[in-house]
Amino acid sequence: KVALLFFANGVFCEKGGCMKYSGIGGQAVIEGVMMRNGKQCAVAVRKPDGEIEVKKETVTSLRDRYAIARVPVIRGIVSFVESLSSGMKTLNYSASFYEEEEEKQEKTEEEKKKQEKKDSILTGIVMVVSVFLALAVFLALPYLVSELLRYRIPSPQLRGLLEGVIRVILFVAYVKLISLMEDIHRVFMYHGAEHKCINCIENGMDLTVENARKSSTAHKRCGTSFLLIVMFVSILLFMFIVVGNVWLRMLLRILLIPVIAGLSFEFIRYAGNHDNALVRVLSKPGLWLQSLTTKEPDDSML
Repeated sequence: KVALLFFANGVFCEKGGCMKYSGIGGQAVIEGVMMRNGKQCAVAVRKPDGEIEVKKETVTSLRDRYAIARVPVIRGIVSFVESLSSGMKTLNYSASFYEEEEEKQEKTEEEKKKQEKKDSILTGIVMVVSVFLALAVFLALPYLVSELLRYRIPSPQLRGLLEGVIRVILFVAYVKLISLMEDIHRVFMYHGAEHKCINCIENGMDLTVENARKSSTAHKRCGTSFLLIVMFVSILLFMFIVVGNVWLRMLLRILLIPVIAGLSFEFIRYAGNHDNALVRVLSKPGLWLQSLTTKEPDDSML
């Protein structure tokens, strides 16, 4: 149902065919999912009264307008930034259906425009704060811990490895903790529904609740896998960045984030288009981590 609404026309999979790569991506939101294929994007949210609200729109990317934005690695940076922006907007949209009753009232067009402008500003602020918090917890903290041990571990390569291990442990612990929250658990169930529908399509099956139910909740192109690849790539790069000044090393780590995101995007893109022994082995850690961020959905979510 919620995720299936986007594929009612069956245009992504010919009968009897099997598509290894559909180009479809998505995101779980509050009581719903967002799906995108090319320039077509749709969001479906189950409202408190049980009705499913669907919003469809055509979206454009910098990659459609500028050739340089389609260059390998650079396209990954562009995609990463655009995903952060659209992800926040989509989450805000889904959350808007669950405002307190006293906040819900008929508004004039002018009031709606003002509210949209406020929401846009708030989204920007939240994104900036979120980025700084992520940098502090997942970048600065592991780095500072590894630096405190520099006299016990004189090798910068070993400290870089330790820094990466701490970062992965923090991330896994964070995901595990938030999954205990009821609302987040339901988001993870919708995340599973999104994956099941995409896997159903890419395995050439008719898109029905029954077939989607039998499909896997894991997918190689998942954003969870992307984040884990980001951490592994950062370990490899940071192990070999040997600069004397502590603050310069910290600055280099921040400046290299876009490069790391771009390289990680290329791997995820390649893994989504290919299926061989090496890709399957390298994709295993990300698929394992998805067991924390995806849960089995119920039929209403499918």
